[in-house]
Amino acid sequence: MRVITLAGSPRFPSRSSALLEYAREKLAAVDVEVCHWHLQNFEPEDLLYARFDSPALKTLTEQLAQADGLIVATPIYKASFSGALKTLLDLLPERALEGKVVLPLATGGTVAHMLAVDYALKPVLSALKAQEILHGVFADDSQVADYQHKPQFSPNLQGRLDSALETFWQALHRRDIRVPAFHQQFEHA
Repeated sequence: MRVITLAGSPRFPSRSSALLEYAREKLAAVDVEVCHWHLQNFEPEDLLYARFDSPALKTLTEQLAQADGLIVATPIYKASFSGALKTLLDLLPERALEGKVVLPLATGGTVAHMLAVDYALKPVLSALKAQEILHGVFADDSQVADYQHKPQFSPNLQGRLDSALETFWQALHRRDIRVPAFHQQFEHA
């Protein structure tokens, strides 16, 4: 099983990338192959000038095609997700997330930005034809104690992350089981 993680913060390290680091550790412990991407993997000019032939974009697109799921993390600025992440998502093919389970994660300065995941990020993920977009996790800055070294979270945030990752794991397995069963019905028809 393969999962792509995508850090949508223009900074690295960041609070949102710390959430992904935690997710990678948890998934690796249950033998999930995790391919990590962040905005720094892309030349700024490729994003700014919408270069669809960017080598990094082509590689990400190929890896997404082979992946079972995506975990995307972003900071919330001015009631929306990172503009640089939006630019990258705009460059992906129309059906880049078809058949994928997606878990959105977000960080922000205040809980007032919590709904940005539902009202800004999820519609874009849906437009990329994600099979299933799970309930995301929002963390305000006070819940991420350390993101420079080993991520440290408040107990509440860690519990919500663990629960979301368990749901993600289950959704990946539902997807894995459902696809062969669906194809088998057509073979017998």
